Amino acid sequence: MRLAEEKELDLVLVSDTATPPVCRIMDYGKYKFEQEKKAREAKKKQHTADVKEVKMRYKIGDHDYHVRVNQAQGFLKAGDKVKATITFKGREIQHSHLAEELLNRLATDLQEVAEIQQAPKKEGRNMMMLLAPKK
Repeated sequence: MRLAEEKELDLVLVSDTATPPVCRIMDYGKYKFEQEKKAREAKKKQHTADVKEVKMRYKIGDHDYHVRVNQAQGFLKAGDKVKATITFKGREIQHSHLAEELLNRLATDLQEVAEIQQAPKKEGRNMMMLLAPKK
């Protein structure tokens, strides 16, 4: 403790289970700052895969469809998952086979960058499919 006071540093307990307890003389404020800085850098470098959604109707126009494909492709290249949703209004739910064909077409158009994580399925008044980026 006397040595730490002479050097104007802190006496930090490293291991209290050892016999005798191990201590180190260091500037604790600087040490704590360095640890926080390393934690911030590690957090900055990690990327969490979000789920992005692409919505459309089963009667979508050709150009609008290609816009949705490009959006989904951008999301997948950024490392995010894509949830493709087709919504139905009124009696359109009778044509769910057309929506399934559209989702399968989307999957084939994106097959070089994506893999199907969840096949097309009905959920209430929607039909959805989940695509994940290829490794």
